Amino acid sequence: MNVLTMPARPYDDQRPGTSGLRKPVAIFRQPHYLENYLQAIFETVGGGANRTLVIGGDGRFFNREAIQTASRMAAANGYKHLVVGRAGLLSTPAASHLIRKRGASGGLIFSASHNPGGPEGDFGIKYNSANGGPASETLSRAIYARSKRIVAYRLVDEPDIDIDRLGKVSLGETEVEVVDPVSDYAELMETLFDFERLAELLTSTSFKMRFDAMHAITGPYARAILEERLGAPVGTVINGKPLPDFGGAKPDPNLGRSRNLVDFMFGQDAVNFAAASDGDGDRNMILGRKMFVTPSDSLAVLAANAHVVPGYSGGLAGVARSMPTSRALDRVAQELGVPCFETPTGWKFFGNLLDAGRITLCGEESFGAGSDHVREKDGLWAVLFWLTIIAVRGMPVHRIIKDHWDRYGRHFYARHDYEAVDAAAANSLMDALRDQVGDMAGKRLAGSIVSMADDFSYTDPVDRSVAERQGIRVLLEDGSRIVYRLSGTGTGGATLRIYLERYEARAWLHDKDARKVLNDLSFAAGSLAEIPARLGRERPSLVT
Repeated sequence: MNVLTMPARPYDDQRPGTSGLRKPVAIFRQPHYLENYLQAIFETVGGGANRTLVIGGDGRFFNREAIQTASRMAAANGYKHLVVGRAGLLSTPAASHLIRKRGASGGLIFSASHNPGGPEGDFGIKYNSANGGPASETLSRAIYARSKRIVAYRLVDEPDIDIDRLGKVSLGETEVEVVDPVSDYAELMETLFDFERLAELLTSTSFKMRFDAMHAITGPYARAILEERLGAPVGTVINGKPLPDFGGAKPDPNLGRSRNLVDFMFGQDAVNFAAASDGDGDRNMILGRKMFVTPSDSLAVLAANAHVVPGYSGGLAGVARSMPTSRALDRVAQELGVPCFETPTGWKFFGNLLDAGRITLCGEESFGAGSDHVREKDGLWAVLFWLTIIAVRGMPVHRIIKDHWDRYGRHFYARHDYEAVDAAAANSLMDALRDQVGDMAGKRLAGSIVSMADDFSYTDPVDRSVAERQGIRVLLEDGSRIVYRLSGTGTGGATLRIYLERYEARAWLHDKDARKVLNDLSFAAGSLAEIPARLGRERPSLVT
């Protein structure tokens, strides 16, 4: 085996964000940029040392080239066995499952999730550890520190491997196994859900659904499970072929990016149920006829109805949500008598709780939910969970939601995104808010009184690690809440996110327009942060 050692210089911009390193494709295509970061990963985790590594991605532009490079470098760094998804494809939850099932030491997931693809789009690298979950904060910091000291990288001098044909090939002294990206994941879903009951629902003449894969990774998974295994009519899955540029659209399932699906479900020809997933398959959007289910409400409904799903019929050990996610889940946990943990944004913070058996379900307001079946959020899993609830309870989506509100009250909720703002201005805004938090208590805001304000910090109850500066919280005496946070998933400028929440127990007020209910909170949030003056924006780029 001929191993090449290639000289290189460090780049100073390879600090991972909330979920790995994401940059425009043009940056990743700079000389040695991809190789430097991969070498930093391999050296930080201790090299291959006869280990197994899982490799795959969401099929976006530059995915195949990156996989070839990563495979040659993994072989040079001593990995004994590589497991690669056919055509370079693996959804993020499927990759997590494969890491766990194969006992791999980790995995490389090439994705920028919901960010746009194509030559002018974004690319990303995420390293997942042996538990199948994203690298911890500690490991991510170590990878970044190593990236600043890289002077060379290693790769085997071998031609590209055929990643379109199932089977095993050799790459130097490393065995490369190309696997079906869908089969293992589909088998896992069959252990959690009653496929016979789901098939009865999906083949019924009285029930129709639509799943928008957004020309991203979930298409092959949804077709294999929903149409082939469960018998949903061909065409139930739309935009099902993964494309390098996602068909020119941003694969981000929400009210703004999935406008066609939303308009369809609020129109005359709406089906009973609709859903969409994102670039790498870990997010979900749930819709009923004339009903958009907020991710926070969706998570609470899953927890409240988990007993009807075979995989969770034994009960929940606990639940967790990210800090900006509404507190609807907290009320369900209280009734169930199980703990509810509040963590920073980022799936890696759920990993220790899942591994320790402290929680079973978890989720984030950013259209992500998951459980202890993998160590990532899982879009298609959430869809199968919702279909099970519909099948067992015999109710349409809007009835399930309203029944939930009647029982637990409604958390009116919205997220306002200010995208691609000047990073320096956004950081200055957050610093100004931090300077105010100590003096906010007792002040009048949005018709109520501030009871508490802080810059959220989190101490992991398992390993006692601390994550600080995770977002500004402003809590009001009437139970309302405003949260400010800078996103860690964008690649251009900065994204400021403002989260608004107001609780209403009275059932006769649950049907009110959320925008009107939250209007005074929205105005107060903008005024408090001086958004027009600091960011030059009069309104958010996106409201969900």
